[in-house]
Amino acid sequence: MHEKVMVIEDERKIADAIAYALKREGYEVETVYDGGEALARLSIYRPDAIVQDVMLPGMDGYDILKKLQNKARIGVIMLTAKEDIVNKVLGLELGADDYMSKPFDMRELLARLKSLLRRMQAAGDTEDAAEIELGGVALHIGKRRATAGGRPLDLTPKEVDLLAQLAARPGMVFTREQLLDLVWGMDFAGGTRTVDIHVQRLRKKLGEDCSDVIQTVHGIGYKAAGGGRIEN
Repeated sequence: MHEKVMVIEDERKIADAIAYALKREGYEVETVYDGGEALARLSIYRPDAIVQDVMLPGMDGYDILKKLQNKARIGVIMLTAKEDIVNKVLGLELGADDYMSKPFDMRELLARLKSLLRRMQAAGDTEDAAEIELGGVALHIGKRRATAGGRPLDLTPKEVDLLAQLAARPGMVFTREQLLDLVWGMDFAGGTRTVDIHVQRLRKKLGEDCSDVIQTVHGIGYKAAGGGRIEN
C-alpha cells in the first residue's frame, strides 16, 4: 500500500506542484486548499503524513495541529513564509515534526518526507507486544500508546519517539545532539532547542506525579529515571 499524504496549501500553484511531485514518487495524494475543509477531510482520508502551510483560509495550520486527532500516527511538515524562530517553535510545540520556509527546494521536501515516513514506519514495525514501564508511565511501542498513572496520553509522533528512546535505556544520559540525531534524524534542520521543547511538552503531559521520569542532566542533556521494565 502506498503512503497517503494530504497537502494543505491555499496557493494552488504550490499545492499542485507538491501534489504532482509526490504522485511521481508513488504517494497517494489528496490536496485541500482551505484549512476548515482540511480538518473535516482528515478524519475521512486518514493520511500517513501532512504537508501544510501555516497561513490558510478558514483555519490556520496551527489550529489544525491543535485539533488534529490521532497525532501519534500522522507526521506533519509545516510550510511557511515566516522564518523567525518564534513561529518555528510554536509549530514544534503544537506537534509538527519538521518545518520548511518558503521558497523551498522540492527535492529537499521529498527527502524530508521520505525520512519522516521511514522513521515512523520503523517505529510502527516494533513488535506490538513490546511495552516499557517506568515510574508510573507505560509505553506500548508498537501501538504507539502511552499512559501515565493509568491516564492515556495524547502524544505526537516525536513525543512518542523521544519517550521511547529515553525510557528504553533508563539511567543512560543522552546529549541533546544525540537525541536530535536519534529521534529527528541527521537531515533535520532544527537545532537542539527542538529537544528542549519536546521534553517540556512531555513533562507537562506526564503530569506532576510522573514528570520526574525524564530528568535533566545539567550541561549535558537528559535521561530517564532508572528502574525501567520491558515486556514482550
